[in-house]
Amino acid sequence: MGIYLVVTIKPGLVLMWDKKTSIFIKLAPQFQGQVCGLCGNYDGNSKNEFTTRSQETVADVLEFGNSWKVSSSCPKAELLTDPCTSNRYRAAWSQKQCSIITSVTFQSCHSQVDPGPYYDSCVRDSCGCASGGDCECLCTAVASYAKACNEAGACVKWRSPKLCPIFCDFYNKPDECEWHYKPCGVDCMKTCRNPSGNCSSLITALEASQ
Repeated sequence: MGIYLVVTIKPGLVLMWDKKTSIFIKLAPQFQGQVCGLCGNYDGNSKNEFTTRSQETVADVLEFGNSWKVSSSCPKAELLTDPCTSNRYRAAWSQKQCSIITSVTFQSCHSQVDPGPYYDSCVRDSCGCASGGDCECLCTAVASYAKACNEAGACVKWRSPKLCPIFCDFYNKPDECEWHYKPCGVDCMKTCRNPSGNCSSLITALEASQ
């Protein structure tokens, strides 16, 4: 799915960041129903995720988001126009690039995770990016679907040298060992930094290096 910086804030609370435009928060079951905010309350009920700071359940996403502003001096979020309408020159490109989500590449996942919402988000995000942010917006959107597929048990090898490549030489010193990008590998593979293939020893080493 990509290369992530993983930070353990406290036992059961982990942040995953791709150092670009995507961040994930992972919570252990003991936090269920004990959190609130923009990411929801983690109580297992998807119908009350839009709960404001005053504990009122609303339907409007702007009302929900604005209620969680940290500072009153921050401007209120406003509804944005469709970026593909305002940037028509990018619409066709975005639709073509994002079509990988609905293509045969992800066919094994389509029955597990509905590609429709991910495709729509991909097109919207890609239309909204300046030409310099093509890779970040497009690749983050496709990687988001790949992550959902992986969690549903459908691992898809979708990256290529021409589409959202992983540059191995950036992450590894060439004199250490050869590195292979394996999105469908086991959770803890034997690597240069983890020769034993043991998860617990790798986590200990990573925590010690931070």
